[in-house]
Amino acid sequence: MIGRREFITLVGGAAAWPLAARAQKAMPVVGFLSGRSRTDSAAETSGFHRGLAEAGFVEGKNVAIEFRWANGRYDRLPGLASELVSQQVAVIAAVGGGASGLAAKSATATIPIVFASGGDAVKIGLVTSLNRPGGNVTGVNIIFGALGAKRLELLHELVPAAGTVGMLVNLDYPSAPIEVQDVEAAARKLGLRMHMFDARAERDIELAFDDFAEKRVKGLLVADDPFFQGQRRRIVGMAGRRGLPAIYFSRDFVDAGGLMSYGPNLVDAYRLVGVYCGRILKSDKPADLPVVQPTRFELVINVKSAKALGLDVPPTLLARADEVIE
Repeated sequence: MIGRREFITLVGGAAAWPLAARAQKAMPVVGFLSGRSRTDSAAETSGFHRGLAEAGFVEGKNVAIEFRWANGRYDRLPGLASELVSQQVAVIAAVGGGASGLAAKSATATIPIVFASGGDAVKIGLVTSLNRPGGNVTGVNIIFGALGAKRLELLHELVPAAGTVGMLVNLDYPSAPIEVQDVEAAARKLGLRMHMFDARAERDIELAFDDFAEKRVKGLLVADDPFFQGQRRRIVGMAGRRGLPAIYFSRDFVDAGGLMSYGPNLVDAYRLVGVYCGRILKSDKPADLPVVQPTRFELVINVKSAKALGLDVPPTLLARADEVIE
């Protein structure tokens, strides 16, 4: 027989269960959709968490995060985006390339989306205006791709004798055709011959370097693409073994032993995505948040890699570098 005190305890405990469940359910959920892999994105994901924290949200404390990784398979993004929409997340952080933002945008017109895109967000169709994005989409326009012409100029300054330059590009990536056009226009002005190789899968990368050797390419520009970031150690290694000076869009290639990179800080871009997600969780509307663009770009040069290639980096180029790795 249950006494009165035990009965009250049981009733009180039972009443508390749905309250706890409701409290847990009330914790907002952020969907994190990436074209990259989890292991390849540790520093960037840390930047995203830092941005959320700046806005007052800590995972497991007052916000939950549902991660979805495409692992470089952009064809998986629409299905992963639909999964997040079906879970009715409060906001989607669509990162790891413009393809993630486009997949999220196709999956929902109501759930807020905060993208990080290396391509021009207007040109690839993420938003109609940077200042007034409208709708349910805003984010960070990292503009990796828009700097392709500048990277070619820097490579030409380092290796002026390279009359033929190769470009490793994945034409499946949304902003790739625009970057190719910009680079080809810059090559004409510099009097350079460009040789493009379309690499859409891992098996294509070795084929690309074989093709560059056959065409006697003397310099390499790696186009903006998160897929290439996932393959950066392989690409950097092949460029080194082939004695091919290369410039990259992100400093993580140089950290992996690559020669030179020029572009914005990717970790900070993810931080800004986290800040915007936090603001939206606090009831800001995506349409009222202008697309952010970086104002500072980093030139990073690996002098050790230059010496291994038999290159002397011009003092004028070293003087302009934001960081020189010895």
